[in-house]
Amino acid sequence: MAIIKELKGDMPVIGERAFLAETATIIGTVEIGDDCSIWYGAVLRGDVGAIHIGDRVNIQDNAVLHATYQQSECIIGDDVSIGHGANVHGCIIGNDVIIGMGAIVMDNTVIPDGTIIAAGAVVPANQTLEPGIWAGIPARKIKDGSEAIKAKAHANAEHYLLYKTWYE
Repeated sequence: MAIIKELKGDMPVIGERAFLAETATIIGTVEIGDDCSIWYGAVLRGDVGAIHIGDRVNIQDNAVLHATYQQSECIIGDDVSIGHGANVHGCIIGNDVIIGMGAIVMDNTVIPDGTIIAAGAVVPANQTLEPGIWAGIPARKIKDGSEAIKAKAHANAEHYLLYKTWYE
């Protein structure tokens, strides 16, 4: 069973039909929507800032969600995939988004609907991105947003609805 820990009187709230891997850690002010999956080694640490996760979100192995004390919260929309080893820190992520493996997204950054942050990309603090594909260090837009990009991100999240059933 996942580590689900109350902190300072705040107990994580887990939505319906969520899969929580045995080694996932969820602490404090964390709200997880319906049909989400939190995979092995993922850490959602709502100790210094709240974490709000929409529906059908997958937080993959060894990803970390956190914030900065009195400065940011982590807000994730619906149908989002956060890749293996990604670090999502005090930012706002829209719907139908992929945060690639090993990517870093920093405080007070806004990732809009239908956006892909490539594997290994670093999105600095205080950015408001446009829809599209972003890559590099620091991340820069390499492709404009489109319905195809949004559909790809949505489909990726849908795949995890199937994968989680293999573990339930």
